[in-house]
Amino acid sequence: MKLIQLLSAGYDRADIVAAQRAGVPIANNGGANAIAVSEHAIMLMLAVSRKLAVQHANVASGRWRGNDVPKLYELHGKTLGIVGLGTIGKKAARLAQAFGMNVIYYDIARLTEDQEDALGVRFRLLHEVMAQADLVSLHVPLNDSTRHLIGAEELAAMKPEAVFVNTARGPVVDELALHEALTSGGIAAAGLDVFDREPPDSDNPLLALDNLTIAPHLGSATEQTRQRMAEISIENLRLGLRGEP
Repeated sequence: MKLIQLLSAGYDRADIVAAQRAGVPIANNGGANAIAVSEHAIMLMLAVSRKLAVQHANVASGRWRGNDVPKLYELHGKTLGIVGLGTIGKKAARLAQAFGMNVIYYDIARLTEDQEDALGVRFRLLHEVMAQADLVSLHVPLNDSTRHLIGAEELAAMKPEAVFVNTARGPVVDELALHEALTSGGIAAAGLDVFDREPPDSDNPLLALDNLTIAPHLGSATEQTRQRMAEISIENLRLGLRGEP
């Protein structure tokens, strides 16, 4: 074996230690899914803010506006907190700004002041992002340092009217803490594309909540992303077989 080529950008399922021990390089597909996932994150923000799933269910069941007109919110003028400002996080920031949102971020690798100015974002510590943002979106990889990065303490720091979105990896969030925050009024709503266990168990209490909008880990599943994944993978294979980085 000369190379392990992943179709995904995430590499949490690859046995890095075993590959290193065998001297086999692993190549991921970083960047291929950035457009699709960043769009997906914005879609979840919109769907949650406009209660799209609830409205669809009402109309489909013959209730034109349900029992009452729900409170709906715009993204314009809101503060988006991005946790993880990598390739996807940066694209999400640009999309959010197109909606008129202010963007703050937390990342273990802070941008320079010039880079922050160019992107139009401002650095905050994680606790500050959680406390100051109207919407929080996760864009970090899953590793030992990010597992349950968002737990009860972080969620408790959020505004009661805030929205939480995760299109990264399920285990980055403590699901029990998220359920508590959603049912106790700690936060207003959430949008999830990922779960700790996928597919989630049928008795997962999150599935019963009407202030949660969910998707089946399809953030990157666009035709354009699949094409980019194939192209990048083939190029990596060509480089790998020639012994090049």
